[in-house]
Amino acid sequence: MVSEKEVEGLILAVLEGMYNSLGESEKLVADYVIKRPDDVIHYSITEFSMHCKASEATIYRLCRRIGFDGYQQFKITLARELTLPSREFTSLEEVKDFPGFVNAMFDENIRILKDTRQLLDVEKLQKSVELILNAKRLLFFGVGRSASIAKDGSLRFAILGFHTASYSDPHAQVMVGAGLTKFDVVIGISHSGSIRDIIKSMEIARDTGAKTIAITAGINSPITKVADIVLYCAAGIERLGNFFNNRVGEFAIMNVLYRSVLLQMEEKINPHLDNLYSNILKPKRFEK
Repeated sequence: MVSEKEVEGLILAVLEGMYNSLGESEKLVADYVIKRPDDVIHYSITEFSMHCKASEATIYRLCRRIGFDGYQQFKITLARELTLPSREFTSLEEVKDFPGFVNAMFDENIRILKDTRQLLDVEKLQKSVELILNAKRLLFFGVGRSASIAKDGSLRFAILGFHTASYSDPHAQVMVGAGLTKFDVVIGISHSGSIRDIIKSMEIARDTGAKTIAITAGINSPITKVADIVLYCAAGIERLGNFFNNRVGEFAIMNVLYRSVLLQMEEKINPHLDNLYSNILKPKRFEK
């Protein structure tokens, strides 16, 4: 469970990240807070219950789930969050003209990146970098849309000389995972953190002794229970299940991991990268 300290200034981002794991009545509360936070801070719990059409017990339970002792403490922290620089954005569903839609898309990406920067625990990021630097093998697991992020991560670290691979097939993941050792690291990517296949694959890898790192927007989701380290990114607004959820946060974290490892290896890796560019990649380009 997230704590009050972790949630402060991030209530809206945390609710978006927990959304898929909420019950239907809790989603009514979360929807109202995400869409009308300025109204919520003026309501008593009874008034809020009437407006969001959920019971007071449900409101109290959700407040507890996101790290608060009760509704009043939640409301005070939300009011404080709303005094921070504006997080408001134009909903894509509200935009009627194409140029406005394009601008709203960029605004959404910028907001997700800002929220991801706030959610990301730098100490956990540093521990992840240390695990990667000491890994004998570095594997990336992702299914569905997360597979492309896993493949991107594998290629990035392969360029740095790591023994790495990405697996998107759940059967391949568990077969490979069963043969790992304590010297190996698995990075699993799941936006919701609730996909059974990736969770089972991560669990098997961890049980063999491998270190596991999860990149997810699903706060307190099942994948967080099978990971040694969890790196949270922002979820963004839920749209039509999981089909249109924005994955820019996951790509951003993968890039930060890669650049952080590269920084630690800079002196050692620079000659390799110079040779890679000058003698291998450059000849493949058409020169003017």
